[in-house]
Amino acid sequence: MNEPPSNSPVAAHRWVSLAAICTAAGMVWLAFGDLGVAIPQIANEYSTSLSSLQWVNNAFSLVTGALVIALGKFGDLFGRRRMLQLGVLLLALFSVPAALAPDVRWLVIGRALMGVGAALILPASLALIPPEFSGKAETLAFGVWQAVAWGGLSIGPALSGVITVGLGWRWLFWINLPLAALTFVVVQATTPESRDEKATRTIDWLGLVAIVLAAFALLYALTEGPSLGWGDPLIVALFVATVALSVGWWFIERRAPEPLVDLRLFRIRSYNGALTANLTMNFTFAGLSFLLVLWLENARGYSAVEAGVLMLPATVGVFLCIPLGGRLDNRWGGRLPSVVGLVVASAGLFILGFLGTRSSTAYLAVALIVIGLGLGLVSTPVANTAVGEVPIDLAGAAAGVFKMSSMLGGALGVAVLTAIARAFTTQEAAGVVDASGLSQAQISQVRQALVNSSSFREAIASLPTDLRHTVMQAAIEAFSSGVADTMAITAFLALAATVVVYFLWPRRRKAAAGAADPGRASEAGP
Repeated sequence: MNEPPSNSPVAAHRWVSLAAICTAAGMVWLAFGDLGVAIPQIANEYSTSLSSLQWVNNAFSLVTGALVIALGKFGDLFGRRRMLQLGVLLLALFSVPAALAPDVRWLVIGRALMGVGAALILPASLALIPPEFSGKAETLAFGVWQAVAWGGLSIGPALSGVITVGLGWRWLFWINLPLAALTFVVVQATTPESRDEKATRTIDWLGLVAIVLAAFALLYALTEGPSLGWGDPLIVALFVATVALSVGWWFIERRAPEPLVDLRLFRIRSYNGALTANLTMNFTFAGLSFLLVLWLENARGYSAVEAGVLMLPATVGVFLCIPLGGRLDNRWGGRLPSVVGLVVASAGLFILGFLGTRSSTAYLAVALIVIGLGLGLVSTPVANTAVGEVPIDLAGAAAGVFKMSSMLGGALGVAVLTAIARAFTTQEAAGVVDASGLSQAQISQVRQALVNSSSFREAIASLPTDLRHTVMQAAIEAFSSGVADTMAITAFLALAATVVVYFLWPRRRKAAAGAADPGRASEAGP
């Protein structure tokens, strides 16, 4: 395809179109990364449990991750611009019940429904780039998309803090309305429609239901397990259901004429290595961001704005090393920078393993910069490999599974790391809480509440002032210790995943590394 002159109307419009497309994608990644800072304020307003707060955070990523592959096919069938615009409208529409939510249940429902719009936006926003760009311009356009995605994830906490303190947490949802209106109009005016004329209308609904239910069962078990007990019949049944549904999904995909996921993907070792690295990256980043923000606000007493700003060093590290990861990928293949990046990120997590109530902000910043440097090294190689090293007929499915792994990996990170931190916190504070004279119901409320939240304070309100202060301080110390221990365990988990990536990923790129279609290598996104 010939490049239009840089001063032509087509060239001008396509960059405006890219800005609108990336704004739509940015709304998704902001929604994925911006709610953590507001969680303490939401906890105080609703006096709800930590399990409910996790669902507020995870409902969006669970629905988005589960639906993104199937709804990506809608763009191929009915038009990618049309699906992008529909996704933007749904994201804005379902932001309204979330913004107006009278209780935490409605907030979870609103966030989950927003995920439907997000699942339409992500694949459409990527698929609309190649029809407008080619050659170096296409590579640059995909780079801009990736930068917006990482920016939304990384800057989300700081932006959320400003909005939460200045306007209130509900404005995290109201702000989607003007952004959606502007994006819709600009996309309509500047973005040409595109679709896959060869796409079939068959959608693997049975496979979709199986994978959605499996993901939901696993997340529900991990989220509610700390409250109900890991031996509770419901939790055990959910873990069994997760395994059964996953096995069922595998057999469904093997026999489906048009499977949701072509299982040939998982015969490609480099793809499996990139997928494992991507899951680890998103698991780590989402989980530590959720926990650290809660710790900064509820254990250290920082405001939402301060907590968001204190998370920014990770962003600095990511953007410093993204170019280096790309250069190493071009020269040595994706395996080397991915393995090195995960090791570096693990080192940063080990540093966080020594956090305490008196740790300096400089100490926290150093740890987050190191983690960001590692994740920045990983980002481009895994994205390029996930699509660039698969056969062209599997590229769409590969990108879909990759985006699904990002969302579900993040949701799992929040669920698993929070469960570990809650277990450590409960164990550390058990002696003081049990000896305080609280009733069994009050002790249960203390264990389920976010430390220092209104629900927590309500549970210990009947205690004498001195004893109330003692219990509060013991809980804060226990929470700090629990978060630190969780970071250390996460470091070990990340290193274990690194070993898997090292042996799974071939040393050098295969010849079919997608050289015939260089722009395709960036379609996977973060």
